[in-house]
Amino acid sequence: MTNYYKVGKIVNTHGIQGEVRVISQTDFPEERYQVGATLHLFQEGKSPVKLTVASHRKHKNFDLLTFEGYYNINMVEPFRDGTLKVSEYQMSELDDDEYYYHEIIGLTVIDDNNRTLGEITEILATGANDVWVVKRKGKKDALIPYIESVVKEINLEDGKVYVEIPEGLLDDAD
Repeated sequence: MTNYYKVGKIVNTHGIQGEVRVISQTDFPEERYQVGATLHLFQEGKSPVKLTVASHRKHKNFDLLTFEGYYNINMVEPFRDGTLKVSEYQMSELDDDEYYYHEIIGLTVIDDNNRTLGEITEILATGANDVWVVKRKGKKDALIPYIESVVKEINLEDGKVYVEIPEGLLDDAD
């Protein structure tokens, strides 16, 4: 059984030439969306569809893709709300201090007082650095920047991230 990992969600079509608008959820859009790359489209109640990227370009906050064999809006309209994934065999080795999104999402965040803050539910790619969305019990979600001064240790085996929260970072989220 092959594992698949989410790289984006098709949120709409773009124009009439078969382009789709994707909200990217990958650290490697230039690799995942390069011409010739294979993606798998997952939609509820349907079998996955294997797609080959024919073109890729950035437009505002979206990645715009076309796929080989799908040349007009009518052919890609059914892809809307589908999830684009890659197989585990398409994953490349990362450096020791690099992680895939799927490895980080779901980890428990522990602060420097050994208190559990919550669980990472989402990663926002802001450009300068990623920001982790941490779901907290009875409080607003916390936004934790993935920077060296805040994230002290990531322990995938234990499912925990140890952070040092700068004064004032969480005050507005309480």
